[in-house]
Amino acid sequence: MAPDYALLARQLAALLDTRDWLTNSAQTCAFLMEEIPTLNWAGFYLHRKPQTLWLGPFQGKPACHPIPFAKGVCGAAARTRRTQRIDDVHAIANHIACDAASRAELVVPIVVDDRLWGVLDLDSPMAGRFSEEDQTGIEMLVGVFMGRTDLVELP
Repeated sequence: MAPDYALLARQLAALLDTRDWLTNSAQTCAFLMEEIPTLNWAGFYLHRKPQTLWLGPFQGKPACHPIPFAKGVCGAAARTRRTQRIDDVHAIANHIACDAASRAELVVPIVVDDRLWGVLDLDSPMAGRFSEEDQTGIEMLVGVFMGRTDLVELP
């Protein structure tokens, strides 16, 4: 059963009580790890250099850095600016395995004024973990994050 994403959206909106992108990014990661079952990683990768994602705030094991747009699920989300929902990352030829325990991945691009700001990356050790309902719910939570945060151009 999927979480109550409408309730989570209200809770996240109340939690994000500053406009600061760094504070809100960290709070969002901690919130997702606490409230979304069976995650082993939740974090942001930021578009700070051309065609490259840089590690931002996260919760979980140490992560891969940097990620080129040409590689992995995060790279595909950045390159296409479309959410990537993968049931088994080990079936993806250019998957970047930061944690061999991760099986499923959901990556939502964050686009502001037609500019890629970064991506939100969620990993799970459970294959097929993310449903369409989860994708829609997480995209809604990303919308809450975007609406509560000044997403400045990153250096």
